[in-house]
Amino acid sequence: MSAAGHFFGVGVGPGPAGLIPVAALAALQDVDLIYLPRARSSETSVARQCLAGLAIAQSKFREIEFQMDPDRSVLSEHYGELAEAVAAELRQGLDVAYLTIGDSMTYSTYGYLLAALRDKLPGLRHTTFPGVTSFAATASALSWPLGEGKERILILPCPDDMAALRADIEHHDIVVLMKIGARLPAVLALLSELGIARHCAFARRIGLPGEVLCDDVSQLGADASGYLATMLIRRAAREKRHP
Repeated sequence: MSAAGHFFGVGVGPGPAGLIPVAALAALQDVDLIYLPRARSSETSVARQCLAGLAIAQSKFREIEFQMDPDRSVLSEHYGELAEAVAAELRQGLDVAYLTIGDSMTYSTYGYLLAALRDKLPGLRHTTFPGVTSFAATASALSWPLGEGKERILILPCPDDMAALRADIEHHDIVVLMKIGARLPAVLALLSELGIARHCAFARRIGLPGEVLCDDVSQLGADASGYLATMLIRRAAREKRHP
């Protein structure tokens, strides 16, 4: 019986093709199959767009629809089924990669899949490559320093309760807000109420069609979308550190 294949987790993007470690690219060129997540609401995989122009055989790609249902039992079933499909390929001795947008271990669906696979294949050989987080890409795209000196930074998925977000902002110098979605209007209203909107930055679909880059969220229109978006919230104006 042949040995089970090797499993790779690879963060790509977010946005422009090429934001991927050299070692991860080499792994993608060598594996037999590459699973690409695609949002149920999208016709194409953003992860696939992030690999545009790179020397990877298209025949390796296998798109899978993913969901982020708030019901944990639904999520558990979904990733259990996906893990079984990937495990079947690994048992045949195939090397398999799974792509995720941004960093593989930062609010990523990859973590669910890896945990399920390790349960199904206790001796699983796996390698996880770090990727560029959405907030690092946002900070770079807007030349917005993400923490200076001893500034305290909080990274969190956007809460539904704006009172909770207000408390988070009041107790940290910088708040990195991810998974904003439909909560964006409420967040913008809160930042306006706090009088700090001009200190805050926003990015959506960096390097992709429909890109939005804004270093003053008071300028965002009411029709702005929070999907595939990240916000950098600064509690006070940036301190001048030069004469």
